[in-house]
Amino acid sequence: MTVGLLMLAAALLLTGYNLFDEYRAGTAAEHILEEMRRQAPNVPQEDSPLCDRTDICEYVLNPDIEMPVINIEGNDYIGVLEIPSLELSLPVMSEWSYPKLKTAPCRYAGSVYAGMMVIAGHNYRTHFGNLKSLAPGARIKFTDMQGNSFFYETAAVEVLSPAAAEELLNEEWALTLFTCTPDGQSRVAVRCVKL
Repeated sequence: MTVGLLMLAAALLLTGYNLFDEYRAGTAAEHILEEMRRQAPNVPQEDSPLCDRTDICEYVLNPDIEMPVINIEGNDYIGVLEIPSLELSLPVMSEWSYPKLKTAPCRYAGSVYAGMMVIAGHNYRTHFGNLKSLAPGARIKFTDMQGNSFFYETAAVEVLSPAAAEELLNEEWALTLFTCTPDGQSRVAVRCVKL
């Protein structure tokens, strides 16, 4: 009986920790978005690139240029990802690591300028936990740190094995968002085309 109670207590503590960690991640992302808006007021409020028809954006002429970053609390951010159907607006870090994923989604590979970018996110509900529910045709917007907006539409949702890292880098898709399933046995990848 004592062992059963200890196991129940441990399960409750683990659940409580996971819920707190998810809450902390959501709060951290909101704080970073506020700081981004303070440092770069055009992000993500503009719905079109800042360069007009008389001026060609530098990223169009040179799609291999590095995406501009803003440093907040020691981390570089390349922009804001918005998924209206999931009511998500999230900062995106320039480089990924497991510890960074606990704060915000991270660029795993590529660039919006080059036409293929992959973004990894934790499976928190406040981050990418509901990606699997995105329907084909859902709109996604990415705004870089200069206020240039890029619009996408979901085309497919795939379930991949954890070892399928190369499959994530499929250049057929302009944008791929991915996360692990709650049990960690698979990855959910949302494939998007550029509008």
